[in-house]
Amino acid sequence: MRIEDTDTERSEEKFEKEIIELLSWLGLDWDEGPDPKNHKKDLGDFGPYRQSQRIGIYKKYLEKLLSEKQAYWCYCAKEELDAQREAMTAEGLPQKYNGHCRDITAPPKGKEPQVIRFVVPEIEAEFKDLIRGRVKFDAALFGDIVIAKNLDSPLYNFAVVVDDALMGITHVIRGEDHISNTPKQLLIQKALGFETPIYAHIPLILAPDRSKLSKRKSETSLLSYREKGYLPEATVNFLALLGWHPEGSNEIFSLKELARLFDIGRVQKSGAIFNEEKLRWMNNQYVRKLTNEEILDLLGPSFEKHQISAPRDFILRIIEIEKERLQTLEDFFIETDFFFELPNYEVNLLKWKDQSLPDAEIALSKIKEVFSSISELDFRQEVLSSSMAKLAEGRSRGEVFWPLRTALSGKVASPDPLIIAEILGKNEVLRRVSLGIQKISE
Repeated sequence: MRIEDTDTERSEEKFEKEIIELLSWLGLDWDEGPDPKNHKKDLGDFGPYRQSQRIGIYKKYLEKLLSEKQAYWCYCAKEELDAQREAMTAEGLPQKYNGHCRDITAPPKGKEPQVIRFVVPEIEAEFKDLIRGRVKFDAALFGDIVIAKNLDSPLYNFAVVVDDALMGITHVIRGEDHISNTPKQLLIQKALGFETPIYAHIPLILAPDRSKLSKRKSETSLLSYREKGYLPEATVNFLALLGWHPEGSNEIFSLKELARLFDIGRVQKSGAIFNEEKLRWMNNQYVRKLTNEEILDLLGPSFEKHQISAPRDFILRIIEIEKERLQTLEDFFIETDFFFELPNYEVNLLKWKDQSLPDAEIALSKIKEVFSSISELDFRQEVLSSSMAKLAEGRSRGEVFWPLRTALSGKVASPDPLIIAEILGKNEVLRRVSLGIQKISE
């Protein structure tokens, strides 16, 4: 793991902590460290490595390029560079640095060095991309690129070239938005005598409207998905299939299976759509595989947030009937809130279709009478079902079961009302049925 933090304005410790925390959550470990058989003294200790702590290493290679005249100090101030660009635009030329300071042998009087520039040869830079095939760039269009602000402040394109070489990086797999950086890095590699890694530029993840996924448009931090109750195994599975898919129609894979099956040759060139509905479906597949106890343990920290306190056995019984429907762990608190506190529902919800409120009240009153005669010990689904069947004789099931469902859950959609009744217990069921009767009478 390498933290590329040479941009001090955009690099903060909190971002690094988030990266490490989330990789750990996803089960993605890093294993770098000095190889005892081929120890590179420039590599340093075990990672994560931070570019900000490797400034001395970059300095040595900057000095090498300067001494070999493959890089030079540029003294052009911002105003001069702006004037150069305006002049080139007026002449219809590509905007690039005109090489004004390339041949200066002594510092201009009264001027301070502004940056270090790399001498870009006017050649065609070409590389083979594992996904896109041969890619060519005309380096003459780049101009001499900035590789450092000074000897102690290298920029991204220079620092990664040095790191890739010293760390023995064989493959650079990154987003297609980096493809324009690759030819610049190839030229710096050649100047320093480094080997060139194998490159692969993968498609970007797009929003449903095919625009680039943006933090302004959607939640792009995995922290937000963890907080919403997505499982790490499902998240890895989902992300792995964005822009890639193995042979066959199966879509559920463990991390070990993904590592075994992955073939970069099957990565698509076009952008991958981030479909949260698909993520929710996939997460549900993983939730279903968990035991009730495992789900409860995962839910544990959220009970305090939702101000819920209930016996463990009571919650386990709720999980048993709800887990097939849970797309995220957070859904548990949405789907089952009525078990812990009856919501304040509209009285007309107690009616089944064209049923009148007085008829709904009669149905609830009969239910209360029958349920009151059943002992707490016998207050089970099968016993309650037999009693409800008798009440429904001569009328539709909805005229009896619907008012009960509403009285117990306060919702239009819920599990079977008799299952709810068994979990709530006799006393709570009678209390809620009485509340329904009271709502109608008032």
